[in-house]
Amino acid sequence: MDRNNEEEVIRNYQKGEKMMILLFAQWCINHDLDPVDIYQQAYPYQAKNTELIDALELTVSKKESDHIDSETLLDVLSMYGNDDLAFVVSEYIK
Repeated sequence: MDRNNEEEVIRNYQKGEKMMILLFAQWCINHDLDPVDIYQQAYPYQAKNTELIDALELTVSKKESDHIDSETLLDVLSMYGNDDLAFVVSEYIK
């Protein structure tokens, strides 16, 4: 793979990761949950997630949002390796 292709793959992954964070944040808003609190439960020893804070600025109110399927969120979290976060989210789904 040449350098340009590698950079394109990295950019696409980063875009997808940002969408995953926004999806998580909006799902939390839709369920009257605090995304920062949920994230801290999953990763208690990590510093604040600045990408999550940035994503919160892009969320809309519960009334304005489309439905986000919980299983879809869990799939996306797992796809990006956020298994601890997926576990915490699944506890809230129950």
